[in-house]
Amino acid sequence: LHWQEKAEVRALDPAVRARRALEDLGPTFVKLGQVLATRVDVFPPNWIAEFEKLQSAVPAVPFDELRAGVEQALGWPLQEVFREVETVAFAAASIAQVHRARLPDGTPVVLKIRRPGIGPRIEADLRIVGHIARLMESEMPELRRYQPVQIVEEFARSLRREMDLAFEARNMDMFRENFAGIEYVVIPRVHWQWTSEVMNVQELIEGVPGTDLAAVDAAGFDRRVLAARAADSVLKMILVDGFFHADPHPGNVFYLPGNRIAMLDFGMVGRLSEVRRDQIVDMLAALSRGDERSLTDVVIEWTGDAEVNEQRLVSDIGGLMFNYGKIAIKDINVGQLLSELTAVMREHSVVVPSDLTLLFKALITLEGYGRQMDPEFRMVAHLTPFVRRLILDRYKPRALARRAERGLGDALDLLSDLPRDVVRLVKEVRRGKFRIELDLKRLDHFGNQLDRSSNRLTLGVLIASLIVGSSIVMTVEGGPTLFGLPLFGLLGFLGACFLSLFLFFSIWRSGRD
Repeated sequence: LHWQEKAEVRALDPAVRARRALEDLGPTFVKLGQVLATRVDVFPPNWIAEFEKLQSAVPAVPFDELRAGVEQALGWPLQEVFREVETVAFAAASIAQVHRARLPDGTPVVLKIRRPGIGPRIEADLRIVGHIARLMESEMPELRRYQPVQIVEEFARSLRREMDLAFEARNMDMFRENFAGIEYVVIPRVHWQWTSEVMNVQELIEGVPGTDLAAVDAAGFDRRVLAARAADSVLKMILVDGFFHADPHPGNVFYLPGNRIAMLDFGMVGRLSEVRRDQIVDMLAALSRGDERSLTDVVIEWTGDAEVNEQRLVSDIGGLMFNYGKIAIKDINVGQLLSELTAVMREHSVVVPSDLTLLFKALITLEGYGRQMDPEFRMVAHLTPFVRRLILDRYKPRALARRAERGLGDALDLLSDLPRDVVRLVKEVRRGKFRIELDLKRLDHFGNQLDRSSNRLTLGVLIASLIVGSSIVMTVEGGPTLFGLPLFGLLGFLGACFLSLFLFFSIWRSGRD
């Protein structure tokens, strides 16, 4: 609460105020803001830009405060496991901090250690955030379409996974397996014998940070090759593996000799099912062809149960595609196109599924990274071969046979279960247990209105009773007086007057609502 600077805070842009509030509330809320920065379908660009400024870097905890927890996780004294450990952290964030160390054989490693006591604090914060989300959804109907409770639940799952440092280690193993045979991508190895949910022990990668472009040039790296390899790597993760690094910005990258790329920090990852990958391919193919009808079909599949004016949606997407129709495919900015597409979806209250928000964010970040490395970088040039190959793969005999086998199996399961389902339905009807559930819109609103009406009626009866009772008291002689009037009668009239004003104000406010 900034009581001393109220006027200054009131003058700030709402997005800036929201970002500052999250910073003041601590690490859990900073992480929430970082997750909200991925929701390009919910927040406009100026809010996304503010959320992206949130950094979880905090002062490091003294190593002596970490030692007991580390030794408990290891099961051994620290000096018996590591030849040496640097007690000064070279990186620190809200959940963990990083120290360099050496194994007994001299192998350099990195210790990513969870901060002590962070678990209970985050759980308490998550309960508060969950309560706020439930209040928003129940008391603010205009926000329900953004599904705040679902966003917070996904955030809580993501944050709990991030607190488990062994989870990140498992992600690293999966990425290294997916990139086996691709020599220009390096994923640190995990030393599992010393890794737990409290501490992650991984190979030390020393190279040129992706954020230092001057050092990249001084080291003689080819920035055009680095940009191309980074794009191909991330697109392989998304379109081929369905398991991708959700935050591929330069701060999570090191460059190694031979124009190799080392990827770090696998706490935030995204997963795409086979069905979702097919939808992404269809979307990208429609974008490349300028096919507004196919693109609209994909967007409608993402709407779920939400009501959408399909005709207006087709018109808006058609307008978007028309704007790009005169631009050569090689010159299309995919990140900007996705941003404009999500803006259209936001106008139609289409909430993008959570796995796709991470994907869109990753693609937008990747294109910005590629253009920073190489001004001539074009994402479309890297997308097109992937999309073409995946579309051709759909119609290979093996893929067709697999889909036919799956469809036939589903049909047989349905037919075999049908008699049993019919028998079960008839039995429930005979027993009187057959139920039909109706979801009547505005029924909750009607109940709330009825509740408010009964409360006002009760209050009116109470006011009338106070007036009648106070009038009777006024006629009774004796007892305490005030200004020559019976005290209790006067208090009754004052109470009735106050309650009447409250009732009039309540009715006036509901009329305005």
